[in-house]
Amino acid sequence: MATFELYRRSTIGMCLTETLDEMVQNGTLSPELAIQVLVQFDKSMTEALESQVKSKVSIKYTVDVTSEHDSLAKRFLISDTLTNGHLHTYRFCDNVWTFILQDARFKNEESEEAVKRVKIVACDSKLLTQ
Repeated sequence: MATFELYRRSTIGMCLTETLDEMVQNGTLSPELAIQVLVQFDKSMTEALESQVKSKVSIKYTVDVTSEHDSLAKRFLISDTLTNGHLHTYRFCDNVWTFILQDARFKNEESEEAVKRVKIVACDSKLLTQ
């Protein structure tokens, strides 16, 4: 199974990395074992989110379609009502999309939340199972 290092920049991933770095510096853990822990963390996060998260969220935003790349980004982040928010920045590199939205609204079955700025990192889940 291929994995991405998407979750290492999350709060829990950063804490794990800092702790492992400290343990390597103190000599209580070898660098090789620390790398193995991070690889296992990547796999475990991917599996846990895939099997345990059932919520669906819709995002409202606007995008200016002025080029072929903008059109691709709009298709990836399609929403029924494009009235709130703005797609500030996006990039597609190594099969990973990164979006920065401003003034977006997230809605699930139970609530709706407005956020000033949010970064979304996404990849094709089919690549994770290869």
